[in-house]
Amino acid sequence: MRQRDDMTFPFEEYVRRLTDLRERMAARLLDAVVITDPENLMYLTDYQTTGYSFFQALVVPLEDEPFMITRHLEESNIHARTWLEKTRPYPDTGDAIQMLVEALREFGLSTKNIGYERNSYFFPAYHQDAIHTTFLDGRLIDCFGIVEEGRVCKSAVEVDVMRKAAAATEAGMRAGFEACAPGVTENEIGAAISSAMFRAGGEPPAVMPYVTSGPRSMIGHATWEGRTVQPGEHVFLEVGGCFRRYHTAMMRTVVCGELSEAMHSAQERMKFALDEVHTQLRPGLTVSDVDNLVRNIITDNMVGARLITRSGYSIGIAFPPSWDEGYIVSLKQGDSRVLREGMTFHILPWMWGVEGDKTVGISDTILVTAKGCESFFTLDRDFVVKPDGAAGQKNREPATALKSVEASRDAAS
Repeated sequence: MRQRDDMTFPFEEYVRRLTDLRERMAARLLDAVVITDPENLMYLTDYQTTGYSFFQALVVPLEDEPFMITRHLEESNIHARTWLEKTRPYPDTGDAIQMLVEALREFGLSTKNIGYERNSYFFPAYHQDAIHTTFLDGRLIDCFGIVEEGRVCKSAVEVDVMRKAAAATEAGMRAGFEACAPGVTENEIGAAISSAMFRAGGEPPAVMPYVTSGPRSMIGHATWEGRTVQPGEHVFLEVGGCFRRYHTAMMRTVVCGELSEAMHSAQERMKFALDEVHTQLRPGLTVSDVDNLVRNIITDNMVGARLITRSGYSIGIAFPPSWDEGYIVSLKQGDSRVLREGMTFHILPWMWGVEGDKTVGISDTILVTAKGCESFFTLDRDFVVKPDGAAGQKNREPATALKSVEASRDAAS
């Protein structure tokens, strides 16, 4: 390992992560693992690129130095960002799997037990077919999740980075509040959110903000499409801020008109769910316990709404196409896994179908602490109501809001 002091985290953090991974490898009798998931590559080495559609793999032997297989262009990222010293790049006209198999042979691993991420999006079936037909003297064993076991609980330095992502999230959401008004397009709202996130120190997120207005809020995972907000309509916003590929996310709702009784009821139900999460969530509860807590509160409503998804998911490192770590842990019924200190979740007590045609949301990103949990955010949870359609947040001066964001960012630095 090449020690350096210009990575996202102190060098000792990467040594710890690698050591922990090797302990899990030894317990599973693996001589090496082939890691292809972009989030896992970054977690272990600080490596990142937008070019992950090309095959890339980190090989971690149980005892010897790790090495990496990448497209030749991406080798520059290894030298610029990581502690790795050994690389085996392949040209655009080359065969990535052939290079991997040859490197395994070169480093004495061709007859060993090799773990690989069978369920990785970035180790496609045709590549897996190729390695199974060429790696014949050793044994290939599915070890999907072996890195994620270390990722699920965040260290103190990871939490600090997530706080910087949270400052960008809040800045973007506040800008979204200001931009929402009748006559404004969803594109303009999305532009305001994105600009504010980046000006607050945020970096390109795994997913751009979700901005839907009026009836379009009923479309799952819809993004802005140029629609103009009409008087009396609501705008559903979901923003995920990013810093060094770590994310935090929140949902909020803006009402460009009067707050109806049904919308007020929905607001209070979601706020109550989050209050109960902050009161009751702690290490030792199961994933199912938390889902039931949120789901029972949201289901008990008088406005015709439903919680049609999981009630939350792990969040942290992410590359497109998604900002969540839900494939590691999702809050859903029947999952008996136990919450532990250091886990981070986006909690989603959102409501689909209020009065039949509105989706609204108030969500939170939380950190599980030794005795409970805490939010990454300071932003008020109430719907932002603009009775006259004017810009500006309810009960807030824009300058005060800006100072709050700057203070959060300074505290995280």
